[in-house]
Amino acid sequence: MAVQEARQGADAGAGAHAGGCTCGDCPHGARAGHRRAVAEFLLKRDEFAAGHGLPAAVAHSASASRQWVSEELTQSAELVAERGRAEGEAWLARLWRRTAYTVWALVIALLLAQALTAIGAGWTSARTAGLLAAVVTAGALTAASWFHRARGGALAPVIGEDNRLSTSRAVAAVWVLFVAYAVLVLVGRLAAASEPGERDALIAGLELARGAGAVTVLAVVCAIAVLVRRVVSLRVLGQRLQKVRAERPRASDLLTDDAGRGTFADIQYLVISAVALLFAAVRLSRRPDQLPDLPWGLAVVVLISAATYLAGKYAEGGRPVILSVVRSREAGDLDGPIRTGDDIEIRGAGFVPPGAGTADRLSRMVVRIGPVNVHVPLVPVTGGFSNPTDTVLTVPVPADVEPGRVEVQVVTAAGVETGRYAIDVTE
Repeated sequence: MAVQEARQGADAGAGAHAGGCTCGDCPHGARAGHRRAVAEFLLKRDEFAAGHGLPAAVAHSASASRQWVSEELTQSAELVAERGRAEGEAWLARLWRRTAYTVWALVIALLLAQALTAIGAGWTSARTAGLLAAVVTAGALTAASWFHRARGGALAPVIGEDNRLSTSRAVAAVWVLFVAYAVLVLVGRLAAASEPGERDALIAGLELARGAGAVTVLAVVCAIAVLVRRVVSLRVLGQRLQKVRAERPRASDLLTDDAGRGTFADIQYLVISAVALLFAAVRLSRRPDQLPDLPWGLAVVVLISAATYLAGKYAEGGRPVILSVVRSREAGDLDGPIRTGDDIEIRGAGFVPPGAGTADRLSRMVVRIGPVNVHVPLVPVTGGFSNPTDTVLTVPVPADVEPGRVEVQVVTAAGVETGRYAIDVTE
């Protein structure tokens, strides 16, 4: 479908948003422009993988044709990345309205639920306090969404520096909102209370003994959010963790790593926190005169889940490493030492950081051979690239490398360097 879209792109009408518009104030143009750029890139990559589109001037030389193809794909990938950033900015600009609509939809859903449950039981001051607390919370979130409308609205605090949704921040933000809502419910009931005994009971409901479990969970999840940010920052600066920026945040970021693979630490933390929050919400609805008394057993389960999540953050990642460097040999070649002009195969691990599998990120990989920086060529195959990969890189040894013992070092798309590996280059 992408190939057909690219072929039909040239015949598209000359309308304002036919697919080439990427203006910042036009979400339609940014989205269409990105899709068209992706389709054209996929078409070009598959054509090169099939051996088509090579000019006659480079077709006779395998190294020259490989370099020409890599340069063409790099330029096309840069255009895709530029259009992707434009689409991401336009998507974030639209997100604040969606978050505001969602918040007020939840308020309406609460009103309908209260109206249905009030049939027969009657409307109470607790229902009024709960509804007013929801309106105040929704109004605050809407105002925050407007002030942060360029960064995703109400979701701006839970978007990390890598432009992905942060699981730890999302869990902490939900608990903060829930506790704030619970306190507002008590405030509303206290304002409507007319008898001193009722007011004293409501004030006693705010005592720590009533909501010690919920308060402990709130403190822990907030501390985890701050600590995880610090841990990730230190590991990135220490080159023990590779991070690349995403085009835009996605809901799946809460359950997956940077490469889009589901992670146990994130999933269990989110699921257990959601279950505990649901229990606390039910307790609040049953006892709206005090903070939700989360049982210590359930609170300890949440604390164990948070500790598991933090341990997962410490364990993930690692520096790229070179295990060996050998001379690349094609069928029919004679065995021999590494010479200038030969291709070398660098074997190791961690060359492609999570989330850096796109062509524009792969094209940023560099291999230092002595004093010379060699950009890793993109070698297309149907559906992807055979070079570079996470475990193997193939690059030519340039003529500027002096014969003798030289050091090889890989620089990934995240800017992380491997250790130096010494090889012998002969004349």
